[in-house]
Amino acid sequence: MLCSFCSNQAVYRSPYSGQAFCARCFKRNLEERVRTVINRHKLFEPHDHILVAVSGGKDSLVLLNVLHKIESRYTGVKLTALTVDEGVKGYRVSGVEIAKEASEKLGVEHHIVSFKEIYGYTLDEIYAKALEKGSQLHACTFCGVLRRKALNLKAKELGATKLATGHNLDDEAQTVLINLLRGSVVRLARLGVKPPRLWEGFVPRVKPLRYIPEREVALYAYLSGFKLYEEECRYVRLSMRDEVRWMLNRLEAKHPGMKYAVVGAIDRLAPLIDKEVKVEVKPCRHCGEPTARDICRPCEVLEEVGVLS
Repeated sequence: MLCSFCSNQAVYRSPYSGQAFCARCFKRNLEERVRTVINRHKLFEPHDHILVAVSGGKDSLVLLNVLHKIESRYTGVKLTALTVDEGVKGYRVSGVEIAKEASEKLGVEHHIVSFKEIYGYTLDEIYAKALEKGSQLHACTFCGVLRRKALNLKAKELGATKLATGHNLDDEAQTVLINLLRGSVVRLARLGVKPPRLWEGFVPRVKPLRYIPEREVALYAYLSGFKLYEEECRYVRLSMRDEVRWMLNRLEAKHPGMKYAVVGAIDRLAPLIDKEVKVEVKPCRHCGEPTARDICRPCEVLEEVGVLS
């Protein structure tokens, strides 16, 4: 099989377009698709300070490298990398080191923030206390809400104007279905390609890899020779996301393009939902972070297990 663009040996055929790509053309094509998303949706401004969330996994490493290629030519743009150490024994250490090495290689300033530093407990410690209390919340629930808060706190501290995360097409399709299954209508309004509006206290989050399938992100990482860690978080199999991932992958195998359809649908629906669902943001009475409730979700889950400081 030859590349559709240069006649070199192909390494990948797109199930959507039918085009075949050699390694070089595949990487170039993915970068151009990310550039198109950035330009079409105006994700960045000429003088943005972009904080890139880098876990050390394939998605965040690809995001950091592609953004560095695209944005480094703009002298007014600053890229900074941030890694959140949740405190999962035997899992996060290697990811932190990989993120640090990748940032140094590109000459990007790198910061690390931990759950222990912000909340006084690691994720392992928080989940252990949750089990003692008989909480029905999974570790992934704590991880997700606490990591989002940590990213926002650090983004404000560092003076970032945008927070870029490595969510890919598969992640976004999963999130849409999870929120539908839970009846979380308000959250659906926030699942567009960029925030529907600017809320005071929140650093706007953008997802440049939103339309790139996970396997294409993984192939880009492999072809680039990125150092990746193989450990899987021991909590991942407890989450609803893992079940939804399995279901979507089976459906996608039978009906190629379904994940694009799910994400495309929410892109059209999110602005309509936002108009109908009015959200008032105010400071959390515990921590002062912006929330639509009296107590923000991170403080709520910490209060539930008795570790709110």
